[in-house]
This record gives sequence, C-alpha cells and structure tokens, in this order.
Amino acid sequence: MKTVAFKMPTPAKADAWVAERDAPPPPAPAEQMKRFTIDVPVSLHTRIKVQCAAKGVKMADVIREMLEREFQPT
Repeated sequence: MKTVAFKMPTPAKADAWVAERDAPPPPAPAEQMKRFTIDVPVSLHTRIKVQCAAKGVKMADVIREMLEREFQPT
C-alpha cells in the first residue's frame, strides 16, 4: 500500500487562509484587462517592491496608477 504524507499548514498560515477565504471577492474590473511585460533593472524592481510592501499596496496597482497619470485619455 502506498503512503502519502501531507504537509500541515502552520496555524498562522491557516488563520490567514481562513480570513482571506471569508473576505469578499475583489470587484471585477470595469474594463477588460490586457497584460504586457517590461524589463526593468533589479535595483528598480527591488525599490518598487520594498516601497509597495511598506505601504501595503500591490505593485501592479501602483504601476497602473502611474501609467494612468502619464497617459491621460485625450
């Protein structure tokens, strides 16, 4: 008979999972989204990531806001 081992989550991770599970789903975007990829230096990526983490915001949200400010609808 084959034995399969399951890794149990730590209580802190389990509590976070339960809290996230009970949170309402994020709102659907008002407009269909399109993905693109850019290359940035590691140092810039690190600065963005650290500052976003300190503020508790997502990198994608901050970059989207910057692009919206730079490329206003005409």
